[in-house]
Amino acid sequence: MAKQPTTPPRVSSPSADKATNKDAPLKEDIRLLGRILGDVLRDQEGDAVFEVVETIRQTAVRFRREADVQAGTDLNKLLKKLTREQTISVVRAFSYFSHLANIAEDQHHNRRRRAHLLAGSAAQEGSVSYALEKLANAGVNGTTVRKFFKDALISPVLTAHPTEVQRKSILDAEHDIARLLAARDLPMTAKERAANTELLRALVTTLWQTRLLRYSKLSVEDEINNALSYYRITFLRELPALYEDIEEEIAEQFPQRASSANTKRDLHSYVQMGSWIGGDRDGNPNVNAGTMQLALARQSTTILEFYLEEVHALGAELPVSTFLAGVSPEVQALADKSPDTSEHRADEQYRRALIGIYARLAATARAHGATNILRKEVGPGAPYESAVEFSADLQLLVDSLKERHGTVLIKPRLAPLLRAAEIFGFHLATLDMRQSSDVHERVLGELFKRAEVETSYADLPEQKKVELLLTELDKPRLLYSPYIDYSDETNSELNILRAAHHIRQRYGSRAIRNYIISHTETVSDLLEVLLLQRETGLLRPDTDAASVGEVELMVIPLFETIPDLRLAATIMEQVMAIPKVRRLIAKQGHLQEVMLGYSDSNKDGGFLTSNWELYKAETELVNVFNRAGVKLRLFHGRGGTVGRGGGPSYEAILAQPPGTVNGQIRLTEQGEIIASKFSNPEIGRRNLALLVAATLEASLTPPPADRKSAKKLAEFESVMAELSELAYKGYRNLVYETPGFTDYFFSATPIAEIAELNIGSRPASRKATRRIEDLRAIPWGFSWGQCRLLLPGWYGFGSAVEQWLEQGDNKAKRVATLRAMFKEWPFFVTLLSNMDMVLSKTDLAVASRYSEMVVDRKLRNSIFKRIVAEHERTSTCLTLITGKKERLANNPLLARSIKNRFAYLDPLNHLQVELIKRHRAAMRDGKVDDRVRRGIHLSINGIAAGLRNTG
Repeated sequence: MAKQPTTPPRVSSPSADKATNKDAPLKEDIRLLGRILGDVLRDQEGDAVFEVVETIRQTAVRFRREADVQAGTDLNKLLKKLTREQTISVVRAFSYFSHLANIAEDQHHNRRRRAHLLAGSAAQEGSVSYALEKLANAGVNGTTVRKFFKDALISPVLTAHPTEVQRKSILDAEHDIARLLAARDLPMTAKERAANTELLRALVTTLWQTRLLRYSKLSVEDEINNALSYYRITFLRELPALYEDIEEEIAEQFPQRASSANTKRDLHSYVQMGSWIGGDRDGNPNVNAGTMQLALARQSTTILEFYLEEVHALGAELPVSTFLAGVSPEVQALADKSPDTSEHRADEQYRRALIGIYARLAATARAHGATNILRKEVGPGAPYESAVEFSADLQLLVDSLKERHGTVLIKPRLAPLLRAAEIFGFHLATLDMRQSSDVHERVLGELFKRAEVETSYADLPEQKKVELLLTELDKPRLLYSPYIDYSDETNSELNILRAAHHIRQRYGSRAIRNYIISHTETVSDLLEVLLLQRETGLLRPDTDAASVGEVELMVIPLFETIPDLRLAATIMEQVMAIPKVRRLIAKQGHLQEVMLGYSDSNKDGGFLTSNWELYKAETELVNVFNRAGVKLRLFHGRGGTVGRGGGPSYEAILAQPPGTVNGQIRLTEQGEIIASKFSNPEIGRRNLALLVAATLEASLTPPPADRKSAKKLAEFESVMAELSELAYKGYRNLVYETPGFTDYFFSATPIAEIAELNIGSRPASRKATRRIEDLRAIPWGFSWGQCRLLLPGWYGFGSAVEQWLEQGDNKAKRVATLRAMFKEWPFFVTLLSNMDMVLSKTDLAVASRYSEMVVDRKLRNSIFKRIVAEHERTSTCLTLITGKKERLANNPLLARSIKNRFAYLDPLNHLQVELIKRHRAAMRDGKVDDRVRRGIHLSINGIAAGLRNTG
């Protein structure tokens, strides 16, 4: 008889929750992992190093939690005394603690969610069941909901960027630690618990002996492989499972009559994965036709390997005998085509059919570039022409089992596999192409000149460019000639488009279907890409002179800067007024996508203005598209940090202007956020569900019909416009108009050291300058996060509100208006909620240490004093509006998390400053210590892990 567990499972009942602290298991996990890390540190580095780390930890905790001034002084002295070797060990210890604390917090989120479900509580906000219940209460019927899922497209798009500091080896080890930690919530004997602890110790030891950093520059191929690991961990299984959950929840909330419920399910895949990795060449010279082909080959190999594994497993799970159950004629026909002729399976037609399907899949995998099929097929099979054929074969198995009392056999593996085939096809994810508009202009300028059509295209006025491009689109001949030599840039760009055409033919039309134009500023920017498609076979003219023909890639403008956002609606109105373009849009299903950039607009205009200009652009685009009779799909280029459009996705989608979601949304998932959202399968499914629930709510929730609500919204928007103008001036004055600000930024943040770090294939700056304008928005925000100022997420708000309140005669009334905006307007609620989170992570005391690295004392004091004053104004105004003096008053879980972890982040920040000072001093003397540089890079990793939303 098995021994009774020595400790009960930690998924507590609701009654137990009332008697115990809900966060107790989290604290227990953090203590456990911290204790194991300490044991590993003592074992690997010795007692002396352990004692140094422990002393620093205790002093930092005392300083942070008890506001002990003497502890702060002691901490500085301790850190300055460290040798280089000790410094590396201390940085590594605190960095790994940040990683382990993240694992514990993720596990606790899963634990609390399971406890909530076990308690049978009401559906949680953000779940699909909550959204369906809310819509039902608002009078939305099941027919409308089912139509939504039939027409919707929700697409998270994975991107690789210079702040992605996680190595795959580290991610794999952390995934195993998370699995073992989760297992401790189950009943265990003392022996089992001890074994679990030893396995955790082994994995933490593995982490300690594994490099956190890359010694070589990350390549595009590395980025492709890193992204694919999340498919194996999360997307391949969790996305089909999410579809199953949603189908069940719809059936429960909106039951159908038997006759209609038994109809064949709609195969439309409303959640589809996207990727930029290997196709985004804007500012990345390492992306070309070869990387696009590599990306699709690796993606296809990944999904086909998954299908092969699942089909093989199905063969073992379906030994159904025709003597007992029988099969449909269609499955019998599949079995008859199978290369399996074993007499031992003569009555097992499902198995024989699956062996034939496996053979065809293996042949397909080889045709798509796979070189190593793990299990050799029984005999030859013809490759599938498309994933649709593969799905059709699986559907035959499903139908046959349903008709012969085998429905229960479908759900465990066959149904998820069929759903996966519909979602992922043979391409896995749609690869987007992206390039800057100025590159297209140069390429066409050369083609025009060499074809003797126009010698100076770039110098033409905009109207002349449009006329020329439209004229050329009508002509049957090409500008390009194989007998003329062109520049490397022109050849490369044309080869990339030709590769896209080939990839679509090989992997299917969903493999590549979008072409995004960075820095879209004019109508000609869009027409240029249409003409380049015509030059490479992606746009084929019809014989009918009244039609522009078929175009394979949707041309998608990306509006990024504040001026670009203000022109977005006008440009799209002009583009859609062109008959040729309208006919193309009609062939796209009367649908057109527009991408909006959050990062550059923030760097350009600041947090408040960026958010407002994005809101305005969306509203104006909706009006323009409605007048044109075209459906708008918005692609949100959101980053990880709040300054780059980050923050909770659920709230962000619900805060979109009315009419802007409409069942169609794409959004980027970037940098470290991919790891935090999708490296744990349970959390990954939860994040995917949040996207679906928010899109469902935002699309179908009936808008207020009364005039009073419309009038109030107009008033709120008017106030926001005034605040934005004031915030814009304040932000621009600091960042772009203050003499010496660039020098301050490059000195008081680790931007130069981040640029050295091997954390991405893309350069940190678009040009080899120190101009803020040329710096990529991603390292811009990342640098401010490292020094704990997070300036892009709040600067300008306080002075704007303060000035606006003083402009009117009745200050009390103006305060009441701002409070009403916070209470009633989702856009303003989300804006302030995100800013609240950023301010909670801001630490002026730590930031002041970074400012000490600015050699010019006068410049240092002047700029830092301005930043501190604005921070105080912003905090004061936020409290005035929300009525909450404490940060994160409405999110106590996050508040406790920040309080617990920041005591362990402080030493990393202080050490980073000391190391940067040593490093820069050595560089001035022409001496670079690689150990010091490595310590800086390790600290960057640890701080990024501790802050989490850093990318």
